[in-house]
Amino acid sequence: MDFSLPREIEQYRKRISTFVDERIKPLELDRANYDEHENIVDHHLQRLRGEVKEAGLWSPQMPRERGGMGLSMVGMAACYEAMNRSIFGPVCFNAVAPDDGNMMVLEKVATEEQKTRWLQPIVDGRVRSAFALTEPHPGAGSDMAGMMQTRAERRGDRWVINGHKWFITGAGLAEHFMLVARTSDDARKGLTVFLFHRDQPGWEIKRRIPIMGPEEHGGHCELIFDGLEIPDDQVVLGVGEGMKVAQIRLAPARLTHCMRWLGLARRAMEEALSHVEMRQAFGAALADNQSIQTSLGEVAMEIEVGRTLVMKAAWALDQGSFARKEVSMAKVAVSNVLNKAVDVAIQVHGAKGYSQDTVLEWIYRYARQARIVDGATEVHQMLLARMLRSEGNDFWHWEMADR
Repeated sequence: MDFSLPREIEQYRKRISTFVDERIKPLELDRANYDEHENIVDHHLQRLRGEVKEAGLWSPQMPRERGGMGLSMVGMAACYEAMNRSIFGPVCFNAVAPDDGNMMVLEKVATEEQKTRWLQPIVDGRVRSAFALTEPHPGAGSDMAGMMQTRAERRGDRWVINGHKWFITGAGLAEHFMLVARTSDDARKGLTVFLFHRDQPGWEIKRRIPIMGPEEHGGHCELIFDGLEIPDDQVVLGVGEGMKVAQIRLAPARLTHCMRWLGLARRAMEEALSHVEMRQAFGAALADNQSIQTSLGEVAMEIEVGRTLVMKAAWALDQGSFARKEVSMAKVAVSNVLNKAVDVAIQVHGAKGYSQDTVLEWIYRYARQARIVDGATEVHQMLLARMLRSEGNDFWHWEMADR
C-alpha cells in the first residue's frame, strides 16, 4: 500500500492551494464580494475563472483533450480538498456540483455528438448545468426506481414529458439539463435520462426554494414539466438505461462532495487553531486548555479517517469498481466530521464564531445539508448494513495485489 501522491498530483495540489490562499480567500473578508445568495459575485467569479484557466488548473475531472487537467479520482481527491479550503473555491476551478457530476457521466456515456453539443460548453465554462432527479412526495427521492412519478411518453418521433421535480441544484442558472423520467413500469429498465436546453418550451421553474443557505449558484429549484418534447438524439445511453446512467453518475458525484467537504472541515480547523493560539483566557492561551485540546484532537483524527476513506473510494473507482461500499462509508464519515469540525470551531471562538466576522457561520449552515444530499446518512447506513448481512465476515477484506 503506497499512500504517497504522484509528483505531478502533489505539484497540482500545491499550486491550487497557493491560488486559493492568494487569490480567492481574501475575497471572503468583504461582504461586498458576496451575491444575494451568499456566494461569490459574478464579476469576481469570471475574473478568477480566467486566471485559473491561464494557470492550467481548469476542470481537473475532464480529459486534457477537452481542456481539462485529466486527473484520476485519486488526483481529484487531493486537489478538490485543497480548492475547498475557501468557500468560493470549487466554482472557480469548474469543479462544483452539479456540473462536475454531469461532466463526468456525459464523458463516460454520451455519444460524440452529444458530447460536442451538451458536454463541451460545460467544460469550457460557457454554460452551467443541472441534474433533475428528485421529486416532492409521493415522488422519487432515495428510492429513485420505485417512486419516480415524472413520465415520458412516446408520441410520434418525440418523447413528451410531464411531471414535477424539486430541489434541483443549480437550475436557476443552468442552460443544459439532464432529466430522469419514467418510460415504462419495468423494475430495472423503467427509467430514462434525457438532455434538454432551458429554452425548450414545455417546462418552467416554479420557484427557487428558500433554504437555510448559503446557496450554490442557481439555487435549489422546483420545476414543472407540462409537455416538454425531446427527440431521440437527446436520450442518454438508451431508453430504459436511466438507472445505469444514474448509478454511473452518483458514485463519483457523491465522492467529489466528500472531497470538497474535507476542504471545508480543514478550513474550520485552520480558523480554530489560529484563534486558540492567539486568544488568552485565565492567564494562558486557549490552546493550552485540555478540553480544547481534546476537541481539536478528536476532529483532527476524524478528518484523517475521512481522508483515508475518500482516498480508498477514489482508488477503487480508478480501478473500475462501482465502489458502493467505499463511497457510502466516506459519505457518512465525511458529512459527520464536517458538521463536527465547524461546530467545534465555532465553540472555541465563542461569540465571534457565531458572527459573520469569520467564515464559520457560513460553513456551519452549508454543512448541515451534507448529511441529507446525495443520500441521507440513514440510507447509506442501511445500504452498508445490507452489504454486511450479505457478505458477513467478508465485508472486511483486503484487495490482492497482482504481483
